[in-house]
Amino acid sequence: QVQLVESGGGLVQAGGSLRVSCAASGRILDIWNVAYFRRAPGKEREFVAGMRWSGGNTNYADSVKGRFTISRENAKNTVYLQMNSLKPEDTAVYYCAATRWVPSASMTSGATYDYWGQGTQVTVSS
Repeated sequence: QVQLVESGGGLVQAGGSLRVSCAASGRILDIWNVAYFRRAPGKEREFVAGMRWSGGNTNYADSVKGRFTISRENAKNTVYLQMNSLKPEDTAVYYCAATRWVPSASMTSGATYDYWGQGTQVTVSS
């Protein structure tokens, strides 16, 4: 089993920045990909950003490309989502997710992921 605990998030004005953290514990060696998803009120969950747990192979939703950065701090087994130039439409609950290796699995599909964090609220005011 893998446990994911998120922190960060909060309230920020449009144009501002926030960072969300996701600390992984348990069977870390099982993790293949890690990603962030978000769910806005009244909308379906959507992929935001993802990366290979070993590093590299980053992938971003078009809506956040150039503004958000996903990264990992190896020593802390923590994955960060740095969010800059935030917009009101970025308001959502953000979830960290991790998956074991699955052949031909899609990084952007929530159905791929085995483990999920509890979610953290990000609110961007206009």
